[in-house]
Amino acid sequence: MELLYQQHEISKAAQWLLQQAGSRKVLAFFAPMGAGKTTLSAALLHLLGSTDHAGSPTFSIINEYALPNGETLYHMDWYRLRDEEEAIAAGVEDALYSGHRCLVEWPEKAPGLLPPDTLSVRIEPVNEESRRLVVLAEQ
Repeated sequence: MELLYQQHEISKAAQWLLQQAGSRKVLAFFAPMGAGKTTLSAALLHLLGSTDHAGSPTFSIINEYALPNGETLYHMDWYRLRDEEEAIAAGVEDALYSGHRCLVEWPEKAPGLLPPDTLSVRIEPVNEESRRLVVLAEQ
């Protein structure tokens, strides 16, 4: 399944992506640098009702957000991780298997840690304003 959208339609893209995710809690974003992983993550966070500012967790590895329904959303950026061992030491497994929503940027750094029901999302830049979202239910 795929969706073509422009940057100003990010809320629509986030809504479509949540529909595609269904009951899946972990979304893994595969995309080149600057493709809009953090922007889409922020749109998802706001769509889920958070008023927090979603920044990139590049240095913290994991940002945690409380949602109005009492759930937690974990936003992870694995770009700086060397391998799965370092990811485990950073606590990503605890978040991934917590039962809460997780948005993972740069999942290719530790793909073996992703749960089997992870929704893989490719963000493909088409041009400066347009992106293509491609979702795959299985790794």
